[in-house]
Amino acid sequence: MAEHSLPILVVEDDPSLREAIGDTLELAGRPYVAVDGGEAALKVLGEQAFSIVVSDVRMMPMDGITLLKEIRGRLPHLPVVLMTAYAEVDKAVDAMRSGACDFLLKPFEPKALLAHINKYELPDSDERAGVVAIDPASRELFAIAQRVAQTDATVLLTGESGVGKEVVARFIHRQSARRDGPFVAINCAAIPDSLLEATLFGYEKGAFTGAQQAQAGKFEQAQDGTLLLDEVTEMPMGLQAKLLRVLQEREVERVGGKKPVSLNIRIVATSNRDMAEAVAKGVFREDLYYRLNVFPVAIPPLRERRLDIVPIARYFLGEHGGRFGRNGVGFGAQAEDALAHHAWPGNVRELENVIQRALILSTGPEIGVEHLNLAPAPTGEQRRTAAELAAPEAEKRADNMKDLERDHILRTLAEVGGSRKLAIERLGISERTLRYKLQQYRDEGYFKD
Repeated sequence: MAEHSLPILVVEDDPSLREAIGDTLELAGRPYVAVDGGEAALKVLGEQAFSIVVSDVRMMPMDGITLLKEIRGRLPHLPVVLMTAYAEVDKAVDAMRSGACDFLLKPFEPKALLAHINKYELPDSDERAGVVAIDPASRELFAIAQRVAQTDATVLLTGESGVGKEVVARFIHRQSARRDGPFVAINCAAIPDSLLEATLFGYEKGAFTGAQQAQAGKFEQAQDGTLLLDEVTEMPMGLQAKLLRVLQEREVERVGGKKPVSLNIRIVATSNRDMAEAVAKGVFREDLYYRLNVFPVAIPPLRERRLDIVPIARYFLGEHGGRFGRNGVGFGAQAEDALAHHAWPGNVRELENVIQRALILSTGPEIGVEHLNLAPAPTGEQRRTAAELAAPEAEKRADNMKDLERDHILRTLAEVGGSRKLAIERLGISERTLRYKLQQYRDEGYFKD
């Protein structure tokens, strides 16, 4: 269930109305902070985080529109709902253009106020999906995700491995008009190239050996919902062309089929690679990149949203503690401090693994630093010295490995008389990888057709 531990900021210069709004929120069990004007609002916004701002339009000396513009400049994705009288509808229109989520027409019923807040505010956690957004960077991320969820735009999520791209994708689905439809995910890197097409597009009976009955693909399974194409940059080039056509035509044809099926789905794609670089290297189609990159969302690594680390760790502790029969286990203060200051190169996935390991290693009611088994973080001077010493050697090793790999591939290709089919069988790599490597060697002058 979603939790709202962050307060609501109420900005109203009329004491009676400010008190009435406060009473409504208090009765609903919602924490809030109430201030009497724009200057006071900006002051508290600089001191703490809020889930949403509810502000009057007509205030002196700073009116609600000016406050809204100030908030947009400082916290561009913080939801803002403005309250206005019927005679000020023109100001409400101006407010919407300036970035307000919505406006409440005075006088309004308490349930109307709560409905607006529930509609637009961003929860700081959702235990059903592992959403934790305490750090300002995460709150910005989920605010952007919530906004794009209201549309049907194709979303491209990028970020390092383990940052939680699928968590964000599921959040977008739940916040969208398709929330009651299916959420279907497919990892393009985990399925062999030979099976990926049939898995994505489905197949008819007899389409290939073993196809004893017709099967709907992931596209059809996601009808009226959301399809997540995870690690889409790992898709073979030939299949990328077919995917592009599906996205353009909004219809899919099963393998061995003759009748296209119309699609009504939302596409979310993810990648942990630099997609522009993949396009430049020729391993990803440029036209498909632009078709997927309608609304790009970059997910920051865990080290850049440190206020989330301990809350996420507590979430995993609760989730896995129950499975391991360790309900009620907590972190010691030193353990939480160690978690907060670790570099987390593996991001959220690494953090989850550490928590599971700690639950196994600990026996008492509290997890200590010794149970986390974290490598000590080097000091700035140690880190700099180590990096300076390691860089030339690492570079040399990388160059040697590249040389050995290139020699091995070219020698194997020569041994099979230039047959790429036989070469990939001997090398144990995909045709796509061999094609990319040969193009790279060709560009470097090592190989000619």
